[in-house]
Amino acid sequence: MTYQQLEKLAHDIKLWGHELGFDQIGITGTDLGDEEPRLQAWLDAGYHGDMEYMARHGMMRARPAELHPGTRAVISVRMNYLPPAASIARTLGQPEKGYISRYALGRDYHKVMRQRLKQLAQRIEHAMTTLGAGPLAARPFVDSAPVLERPLAAKAGLGWIGKHSLLLHEQAGSFFFLGELLVDLPLPVDSPGSGSCGKCVACMTICPTAAIVAPYTVDARRCISYLTIEYAGAIPLELRPLMGNRIYGCDDCQLICPWNRYASASPEADFKARSALHTPDLLTLWQWHEPEFLQHTEGSPIRRIGFEKWQRNLAVALGNAPYSSAIVSALSHQFDSASALVQEHITWALQEQERKRSLDPRTLKTERLIRCIDKGMPDHA
Repeated sequence: MTYQQLEKLAHDIKLWGHELGFDQIGITGTDLGDEEPRLQAWLDAGYHGDMEYMARHGMMRARPAELHPGTRAVISVRMNYLPPAASIARTLGQPEKGYISRYALGRDYHKVMRQRLKQLAQRIEHAMTTLGAGPLAARPFVDSAPVLERPLAAKAGLGWIGKHSLLLHEQAGSFFFLGELLVDLPLPVDSPGSGSCGKCVACMTICPTAAIVAPYTVDARRCISYLTIEYAGAIPLELRPLMGNRIYGCDDCQLICPWNRYASASPEADFKARSALHTPDLLTLWQWHEPEFLQHTEGSPIRRIGFEKWQRNLAVALGNAPYSSAIVSALSHQFDSASALVQEHITWALQEQERKRSLDPRTLKTERLIRCIDKGMPDHA
C-alpha cells in the first residue's frame, strides 16, 4: 500500500472506531523502550504482589511486536464507562451498602470491547481487500495480555498518565476503558498526548491505604482494587478497617481527581448498572448462596473473582459497618458453611462488631427504639 492509501486508511479507522462506539482512537508505533526501566524497577520492588504473571512475562509488556510477531502499529481506543446516575457518594456514604467500582456495574467490558475491536479489524481488512492488499494480521487486546496499555494510549494521543498511574484526558477524565488492536500495517502515527497533573497530589492523599507510594507508582499490595479482586489470600489486618464498604475495587483516586469533573456518562447500554449491584445492601449480598452469586454476576467482571473472595470482601465490609445485631446474626449464621479463608474474616468482622457495640452502650437501646417506632409509628418512621 502507498503512503497516501495508508494515510486515508488511518483516517477511516478513526471514523469506523467512532461508529463502533469508541470515544477516541489513536495510532502509535511499537517502541516502548523508555518504559522498560520503569517496569523493571516496579517489578523489582515487588509492587506487583501476588500477580506472578506480571513478572513472568517481563519486558514483553513493553514489546508489542514480540507479543504479536509482525506488529508494525498499535491502534489504541478508549470507551467511557461511567453509568448514568452512578450514585457514588450515596453508596460510599452509607456503610451498610456495598460499594462496587463503577466500571463493574454492567456487562463485562472485556467482551464488549474485544467484539468491537474484532469488528474494526474486519472493516480494515475489507478496505485492504478492496485495494488489492491484505490479508490483515491483527490481534485485539482488552486488559487480557501482557501489554502496557496506558503508555501505548498516551503515545497514541489519548491522554497522559496521571500520578495515580491511570490515563487522563482533559475532556474525559479517567473513567474509560482502554483496548488495543495490533496490526501488521505501517500506519502513520499520531502525536503523543499532552497534559499534566501539575502540583496536584489529591489522588495520593485520598487513597485509603496509601497505595500510591510515589507519583506515578502504585504498590498493588496496598491497593484495594488488588486486594478485593486479584489477591486470593487473607487481607492484611491493618488494611481491613481502611477498606470501608468497598467490596469490589475502589475508585477513590479517580473520584478526587479534578479532571473527572469533565467525565461524562456512557450511553452504552452494556455498561448500565444492574439493579442488584448498583446500591446493594451488604446484608442482602451476604445472604446470597453461590448459585445466586453466579446468577447475579453472569456476564459481569465480578464473577471472575469467584464466590469465596466475594464472601471474604463482604465479611470485611460488614465488620466495618456500624454495630448491628442483624449483622452479627448473619455473620454467625454462615460461619460453619464458609471456607477457612472466609471464616477467618468472619471472626475478625464479629470482633469488630463487638468492639463497636462495647464502645457505645446506647446502641442496643437505640435499635430497640427504632424497632418500636417502625411498628408503632409507621407513618412517621
